[in-house]
Amino acid sequence: MTEVIHRLIEQYGLIAVFLGCVAEGESAAILGGFFAHQHVFVLWHTFLAAFLGAFVGDTGFFTLGRSFADHAYVKRLRRRPGFSRAYRLLNTHPNIFVLTNRYVYGMRLVGGIAAGLSTVSVPRFIILNAISSAAWAALFSGIGFVFGLGAEQMVGQAFARHERLVIALGVGVVVAVIAWLVGHHFAKRERAREDQAGS
Repeated sequence: MTEVIHRLIEQYGLIAVFLGCVAEGESAAILGGFFAHQHVFVLWHTFLAAFLGAFVGDTGFFTLGRSFADHAYVKRLRRRPGFSRAYRLLNTHPNIFVLTNRYVYGMRLVGGIAAGLSTVSVPRFIILNAISSAAWAALFSGIGFVFGLGAEQMVGQAFARHERLVIALGVGVVVAVIAWLVGHHFAKRERAREDQAGS
């Protein structure tokens, strides 16, 4: 069973990191860094997959806002909690917002749409998004790599490579669940704040 898991991760793992980073992908980037430490991936390949996923995802959200502002899906997203706040921040601090939006859990999609609807030019967004994506990919894949080092010291050298891979998958699930819980908590709090402001 572990042989099958190992082969699947080697063949499709970087694709999964890329796809995970297109959306809210901190856990995908961290897990990619963890596997890089286990020598399943090359670290710079993990960084590149995370960077491209983050860059493509945010550029896609920006394009949705810029080119499909009247689409029903975009209109629905504009009613999500935090959109009006994101739009206000974009108009007052556009550079800082584009550079830091991806670090606020649950705001990335809304922030990307808001950026597309704002006066931020396409070249300016592309440059800022590339800088932000590179820093984000380096940070979170680096966290996974360093975490892998710490986990290996805790678990010890006695574990075989395949057993460490199973542990890594477990770690990935735990990280994803924690990220979801934290994001759900902040989204709920943001909704409550929006409701209070509207009443």
